[in-house]
Amino acid sequence: MKNLFFTLFLFTSLVALAQKPCEIDTNVTDSLGTYKLTKQHMIFERSFAGNSTNIFFALSSNNGVLGLETQQLSSSFDFVKAVCFDKNSKIYLQLNNGKIITLLYVGNDTCGSLIRNDANKNTRVISGLFVFSKDNYEDLKISPVTFMRVKFAGETIDYPFKTEFVSEMDKKKYEPENYFINYLKCIED
Repeated sequence: MKNLFFTLFLFTSLVALAQKPCEIDTNVTDSLGTYKLTKQHMIFERSFAGNSTNIFFALSSNNGVLGLETQQLSSSFDFVKAVCFDKNSKIYLQLNNGKIITLLYVGNDTCGSLIRNDANKNTRVISGLFVFSKDNYEDLKISPVTFMRVKFAGETIDYPFKTEFVSEMDKKKYEPENYFINYLKCIED
């Protein structure tokens, strides 16, 4: 009987320790409603021959409407080609269970900004907000994301997700496949 209680205690402790803590960046309630935003997490990093691409996600809830705030940084010593979001832009997330979740862009047309740093490196930054439909995100709570396709204005780019990686940028460990499993609970009301 002692072994059963010990095993149950050990299992409960492991489950509690395995859950990621919620890191909320913004949490506002006022006369207009409520807005909650998680801290940004890197979900994609590619670096090759002096060119790099980093994609960050942050989950938001604006009066109960769940959204995904994305930011893409593309850097190079050469010119960085612009990618743009328009009214037809979408993010497609392919899950490990075979389902595909579609998120719709809800902002103004933008091609981001081009910035030149002190080392003469060009960096293009583009940010956008994509929203979930009311019921299309439930599978994200239980199934890892294996692949992302972004439909920009004029082109579509695919991004495979890794189970985990240590970023060259900040030397932190990220788990993109389980991002939604770990953090969707943080913004649900």
